[in-house]
Amino acid sequence: MFRPQEARCRGIVMSLKVAVQMDPVERINIAGDSTFALMLEAQARGHELSWYTPEKLSMRDGRIIASAQSLTVQDVVGDHCKLGETSVVDLADVDVVLLRQDPPFDMAYVTTTHLLERIHPQTLVVNDPFSVRNAPEKVFVMKFPHLMAPTLITRDREQIDAFRAEHGDVVMKPLYGNGGAAVFKVSREDPNFGSLFDLFSVTFREPWVVQRFLPQVTEGDKRIILVDGEAAGAVNRVPAANDIRSNMVRGGAARPTDLTKREHEICETIGPDLKRMGLIFVGIDVIDGNLTEINVTSPTGLRAIKRLGGPDIAATIWDAIEAKL
Repeated sequence: MFRPQEARCRGIVMSLKVAVQMDPVERINIAGDSTFALMLEAQARGHELSWYTPEKLSMRDGRIIASAQSLTVQDVVGDHCKLGETSVVDLADVDVVLLRQDPPFDMAYVTTTHLLERIHPQTLVVNDPFSVRNAPEKVFVMKFPHLMAPTLITRDREQIDAFRAEHGDVVMKPLYGNGGAAVFKVSREDPNFGSLFDLFSVTFREPWVVQRFLPQVTEGDKRIILVDGEAAGAVNRVPAANDIRSNMVRGGAARPTDLTKREHEICETIGPDLKRMGLIFVGIDVIDGNLTEINVTSPTGLRAIKRLGGPDIAATIWDAIEAKL
């Protein structure tokens, strides 16, 4: 069989079979959706797209299969995708799987990584499912505490009280949350803290993240994209008035930006680990020179960066994917 990688060695570009595991494609907001940017770029390169949701992923007699639909995309609001007939696809027969469903990072998500690990790297899964499973965004980042503001992960009320006494204003958020949901600023003498602690206790079974509040967040929370361990571009996300959350889905405004010397140092420090772990597409968050998260599940920012005059990182990601094949 004549494989695409053989063709590349001869200087020929051939079509790849690309399966995209993501949430319902017809519901996405294409203006800010990074998976859509990746699909547009793949299609422009002549690659063949198919799409399925995580619920359509199965293992049968050791084979990893998905009930998938062929897909074409166009950059037209309200008419951005056309889906073909559904067929059962053996994912061992495709070249690339884009693992792009949004969190929550729960057992359903973890299970998909176990299944996809059965086909990787013969089928290249982006990002590596083993590393996605073992690098939860708010836990993995703690490998680099010297790059971060003081941070505590716990459910222990005494530990939180001691941390607040030492650092004053803090931010509390669920360990496996995403998109700025359930992020609270708590002052040292906040009368609502007891109620908030009770709410977190009954809502989240996992520990929580408690981090020293960084007041410079009002100037922006920078999203930096790394591709195969190298800084590729960034966008500064400025919170709306009277909000500490800079996520664009929570009203944050995207602003063009460049990397500071400190931010380059952060990327150069974590980049080798990301490359070694097969984390090709990563988004990190930095506030005032402090690393806060390393996002590996379904990072965003590609469309905003390009729209603001930055590089076309979707093309950079596909260059990296094709090089690995």
